[in-house]
Amino acid sequence: IVEVIDARVPLKKAGREYTACCPFHNEKTPSFTVSPAKQFYHCFGCGAHGTAIGFLMEYEHMDFVEAVEELARSLGLEVPREGGTPSAPRHKEGSSLYDIQAEAARFYQRQLREHPQAGRAVDYLRERGLSGEIARDFGLGYAPPGWDNLLQALGTTPERRRLLLESGLAIEKDGGGLYDRFRDRIVFPILDRRGRVIGFGGRVLGDDKPKYLNSPETPVFHKGRELYGLYQARKAPGKLSRLLVVEGYMDVVALAQFGIRNAVATLGTATTREHLEQIFRMVPEVVFCFDGDRAGRAAAWRAVENALPVMRDGREARFLFLPEGEDPDSLVRKLGREGFEAEIAKSVPFSEFFLEHLEARVDISSMDGRARLVELARPLLARLPGGVLRELMTERLARTVGVAAERLDGLLGGGARLRAAPAAAPARPAGRERPSPVREAIRLLLHDPALVEGIEADAELAPPETPGGDILAELVELLRRQPHLRSTAAVMEHFRGHPAERHLWRLAREEPLSPPEGRAEELAGCLQLLRRAGPERRWRELQDKLRREGRLPEAEQEEWQRLLEMRRQAARSQGSGGR
Repeated sequence: IVEVIDARVPLKKAGREYTACCPFHNEKTPSFTVSPAKQFYHCFGCGAHGTAIGFLMEYEHMDFVEAVEELARSLGLEVPREGGTPSAPRHKEGSSLYDIQAEAARFYQRQLREHPQAGRAVDYLRERGLSGEIARDFGLGYAPPGWDNLLQALGTTPERRRLLLESGLAIEKDGGGLYDRFRDRIVFPILDRRGRVIGFGGRVLGDDKPKYLNSPETPVFHKGRELYGLYQARKAPGKLSRLLVVEGYMDVVALAQFGIRNAVATLGTATTREHLEQIFRMVPEVVFCFDGDRAGRAAAWRAVENALPVMRDGREARFLFLPEGEDPDSLVRKLGREGFEAEIAKSVPFSEFFLEHLEARVDISSMDGRARLVELARPLLARLPGGVLRELMTERLARTVGVAAERLDGLLGGGARLRAAPAAAPARPAGRERPSPVREAIRLLLHDPALVEGIEADAELAPPETPGGDILAELVELLRRQPHLRSTAAVMEHFRGHPAERHLWRLAREEPLSPPEGRAEELAGCLQLLRRAGPERRWRELQDKLRREGRLPEAEQEEWQRLLEMRRQAARSQGSGGR
């Protein structure tokens, strides 16, 4: 984990651990620690914590599988895979498609530097104000005129020609044979979140139509899932807290030229729910950039409808409507970075645009119009997840139509009003209390998984009704089944998504009460206390019954006597008198 984090956030050694200023919140004094022994990180400032996998997920905005694959790639390993779904490419086939498209990207980039007619492409990019550095960062290239330049360069075998066809780089002729899809165009490689080339977009230089051309859908490229520029936005310096969704490749690249490195573009489709889920996994805020005309506002409304189901509390969407005749490319060149960011600051919040759009469709001055407004809003608000945003939008609608919010919530089908928050739990006294035996046993095993070897295979761990006993049993069973798990982080990854994950992390962060050399004895003591807990609890139940009723049935009397003798023996073995 030290290697993984230090490659991204410089660490300094401090005793047995490493420290840095936390990459997940702003601070001047380092409170972010990395433990090579436990193989996890923890920030005492903001509470961020996790394993090497978790760090990549948070810092690089990867999902779990991507993080695992990235770690494997850094070690030169390949992640074994189970059989994929029909929609997922077989690994070998997918790898071949990635490889051939990576070769194509390098071919197009080489043509931009070397082809005799590349001057037209270079002049076009310069006219748009793009530097060589930005062209390099986005891998821009040039597909020269001609029907088979790429085919001649890469299609050297029947198998490679098949891959060019399957990737959409070549098109099959009606009478047989193939020809290049991209000809006399500026080429924009489309990368997935791992930086692999999965498709291309091409901007025409001449008068051919269409002006922009995309790769078709392939086993590795799905337009409704991918966003152009997302990989570059994730890799840009600084914390990524917002994404700007624009319409075209040139908008993304032009904004990057002016230092606005958080723009992405859809690929000829409306913004889908999959796009939005992907965006909100990375950032809490998205700003949609649309033309201010009627078509732009219609596109914005489609984005609203797709966003409704994913607008959970903590997520924010806004809408930037551009002046007539402007696009992000032209506007940023006119206003500069600061001016464009000032326009973003004036963008319209999701809730405001939602209600303004509906109000424009009715006569708000009449009762009939206000009733119609409620009917228009009803099915849309029902698609919003319950929470603060839905409640506030319901209250705003209630003020507009002149109905009490509680009454309107009932008319809308309920679900918007929040329940009263539960009373806060009383604060724990300062200082560290002695934990229960089950908590300390779990903590010891998390910090030193090898201790499981000292637990007898058929030993009873804890009575069934013991709080946390099921987690202890699950942990012991895991460590016996997978004896190679020898670090805290490795164990915690097996509890990712588990209902007890948060509580286990709390125990993992705290050092056990005993030093390393005394932990085996401490664990044995905890388990002994747990084994006694069942008989002790049963004796107390019988004792309470005896006090209430004055006598016990014969069988229970014998059980009470046997348990009493066990208590006395345990007390004598500890050198203290029993009651």
